[in-house]
Amino acid sequence: MANIKLEYGAASQAITCTLASLANGSARECTAVDNGTNKFLDALLYLALKLATGTPASDKALYVWFYSSEDGTNYSDNATGSDAGVTLRSPNNFRGPFMIQTPDSGALTYKQVIPSVAAFFGGVLPPKWGFVIENKTGLALDATEGNHTKEYRGVYATSA
Repeated sequence: MANIKLEYGAASQAITCTLASLANGSARECTAVDNGTNKFLDALLYLALKLATGTPASDKALYVWFYSSEDGTNYSDNATGSDAGVTLRSPNNFRGPFMIQTPDSGALTYKQVIPSVAAFFGGVLPPKWGFVIENKTGLALDATEGNHTKEYRGVYATSA
């Protein structure tokens, strides 16, 4: 009798989302991740987001919302599946949010692993999914795109 064990994809995969200079009060969606080939059961999402120099205000937070598509054409709420700015409705129909607190002044990088993207979709990772970063820090994000990391690692089951 085999045991079913959790397994991780061989390497993290970059996600396209241009966050350089994302202004306070603005939001941007990433290019949708296509899960149609790998058919991962879940995904770990790693974000490292750097603020511009200054003292956070407002909510002192970055909100991570999730969107999905069953067919690659029709996405949640007003998402498009492309790396683009997005106007958030209030309330919106995205999943989440996951909140990254940004309490300290200085041009700091806030790192966060979101351990289960599927959890935001009731435990089932959709065929296409993505995230929206909403900036409510009182500051813009750092102007250098290379100072922001956006990647995921697939999770699947294997028998051993």
